[in-house]
Amino acid sequence: MESMGKKKPRPRRSFTPEFKAEIVELCRRGDRSVGQIAKDFDLTETAVRLWVSQAEVDAGEHDGLTSSEREEMATLRRENRRLREDVDILKRATAFFASMSGCWRSAGGDGPKLPLVVGP
Repeated sequence: MESMGKKKPRPRRSFTPEFKAEIVELCRRGDRSVGQIAKDFDLTETAVRLWVSQAEVDAGEHDGLTSSEREEMATLRRENRRLREDVDILKRATAFFASMSGCWRSAGGDGPKLPLVVGP
């Protein structure tokens, strides 16, 4: 039995900002529908609509996060994730060395020294 209407997912593609701007400009001209432009350039209609919507936000025509704000948020989230991982590693290292310090003291390490008592 062949695949009944199931399509293979498209491989993820990336497009330059210049290409996206050209597609958005074609959509704004109004000569063709978004669906027709998407079909002509082998794009998904959803992607083209998102590009048009984002261009409107960037131009201040609609409320929302601009492209630069989105990029900054993504950068900050990556940095935040990396810093949380660093803190987690340091917490584990601290716990490891704290557990080891008890071993060093009992083995005559650099633990606290008791005063030497001489005589009765």
